[in-house]
Amino acid sequence: MMKVHLIGICGTAMATLAAMLKEGGHDVGGSDQHVYPPMSDFLAARGIPCLDGFEASHVAADVDLVVIGNAVSRGNPEVEAVLDRGLRYRSLPEMVRETWLWDHRSIVVAGTHGKTTTASLVAWLLTEGGRDPSFLIGGVIGNFGSSYRLGRGREFVIEGDEYDSAFFDKTAKFLKYLPDIAVVGNLEFDHADVYADFEAVRVAVRRLVTLLPRRGLLLVGADSPAAIEMGAGAPCRVETFGLAAGADWRATGVEPGPDGTAATVEYRGAPIGRVRMPLVGAFNVRNVLAAFAVARTVGLEAPAIAGAVGRFTGVRRRLEIRGRERGVTVYDDFAHHPTAVRETLAGLRAAFPSRRIWALFEPRSATACRRVFQAAFAEAFGDADEAIIWRVYRSTLPASERLSEPELAAAIRDRGGCARYLPELSDIVRVVAQEARDGDLVVAMSNGAFGGIHGQLLAALAAASRPAAELSGG
Repeated sequence: MMKVHLIGICGTAMATLAAMLKEGGHDVGGSDQHVYPPMSDFLAARGIPCLDGFEASHVAADVDLVVIGNAVSRGNPEVEAVLDRGLRYRSLPEMVRETWLWDHRSIVVAGTHGKTTTASLVAWLLTEGGRDPSFLIGGVIGNFGSSYRLGRGREFVIEGDEYDSAFFDKTAKFLKYLPDIAVVGNLEFDHADVYADFEAVRVAVRRLVTLLPRRGLLLVGADSPAAIEMGAGAPCRVETFGLAAGADWRATGVEPGPDGTAATVEYRGAPIGRVRMPLVGAFNVRNVLAAFAVARTVGLEAPAIAGAVGRFTGVRRRLEIRGRERGVTVYDDFAHHPTAVRETLAGLRAAFPSRRIWALFEPRSATACRRVFQAAFAEAFGDADEAIIWRVYRSTLPASERLSEPELAAAIRDRGGCARYLPELSDIVRVVAQEARDGDLVVAMSNGAFGGIHGQLLAALAAASRPAAELSGG
């Protein structure tokens, strides 16, 4: 049994890794700054000790290996202790590779958008198909209630995160994941805190493609020109998927509806099955196509795949319904890039053409906070009937580089939309509770907690529906 210490253990990815190592029989513990729920509860429930704060003494004398998260760097007391003592250390993706991937068929799902949902679909389809896969994904899959699983099958499904690996390795995490099958659904400029420009993103993905063996498979999104470029010169078989004519894996006869989307899956022009997915939006049709293609490559039959797609319950925080009050549906969505915002709202509009859509947006991620994306965000809210912009989250960017919330709201109005900048969360809750009406859809979009707005909205809507005498206790 190996004793492993994780520096920065309360990050979602690091806590998940700790749980996987614990389940694999290792003695696991770690430390982090400001230890608090939900990750502290997640670790405690699995018997994994988490020390509060960073101290050199936290790195025990008998530790065999240290995993250093990408949120810590030189100057951290524990990092310095590891280096001074000459202890063995790895980044998170190195640990995943060395512990599991050499012995598995690695299925890496990459691209700017849709990674989490596509990887979750692949994991679900393979599980339903009896392949007993392992997986590690950056979201909680509804069918499993977990973001990871250690199966006994040959396949390991992993979300190909393009973020950097550690302070000592600034290359993308997915370059450590030994791909046998790789999915690149789309490519756009993102993560401006890590990549200088779009070309830097393309370079990282090209490097991923070069790691595929000759017997491998690269699946690229036919609707993304930049993704298609990744297939040029690939060392293995390349297939395309999407809605575009000529795609190897193509969806036709797409029928959106309030309960999901139906489509016919074709392979090189031949229909191979009709699927009904409990997901909305063209982007999710593409996600299903990619997962369908992987499942067929692994050896599953089309009818079984189609049936499993219909039983997929989605991923938390991906257009997840948090509740309904007074006829108003409140969603939580992870959208933080202009394209993700646009596609999410377009999917809702297609599914509910006559409903009024509220888009509440917290500019929180390194992408969402930047002025370089401001014009694209103004366009992204085109399908919203009402847009409300909250304040930028704790950004240290200079004003010249930071997204301007009032200017964004004004730009949306200039394009014919209705938009407001409300810097106080209580004002957003009040406005929605007062103005939303039966049938409205309210989507809170952020890659963070958005101040707990979902529960506050539902409570305010419920309170507004009660008689005054009841509210006053009369």
